[in-house]
Amino acid sequence: MEAEFSAGGVVVGAGAESPPRCLVIVPTRRAADGARVLALPKGHPDGDETPEQAARREVREEAGVETALVATLGDVRYFYQRRGRRIAKVVRFFLLEYRSGDPADHDHEVEDARWMDLGEAARALTYTGEREMAARALEHLARAPGRGG
Repeated sequence: MEAEFSAGGVVVGAGAESPPRCLVIVPTRRAADGARVLALPKGHPDGDETPEQAARREVREEAGVETALVATLGDVRYFYQRRGRRIAKVVRFFLLEYRSGDPADHDHEVEDARWMDLGEAARALTYTGEREMAARALEHLARAPGRGG
């Protein structure tokens, strides 16, 4: 079985926003059933990038913003089929804080990048694992000093 690794981010606004917001994307690539996808920015590391570096670069490319690392949220693991082969996929997600940039400055792989209430994202993201990462980000922010928790 083949294995694949990616890294991504739950990007939250800087400071003690209430309610907290995060960046979500609508990739140009559709779900298997042809539906539009609401997702978190993510992708494969380039060369010798660390997972953290890959996540921040992918966020910059797909969501148009610069970020700072806050915490590791965890891994999402799943399987999918590509050309008749079963692929074991791991995506490591990081909690990232917005520093600068504009979500409208996303690359060609993304139809739309926009801010959304983090609690809404934890319910509305297309994939279960990404909804779990948004929920973990909410929990982390609730525990963080100066973030209203």
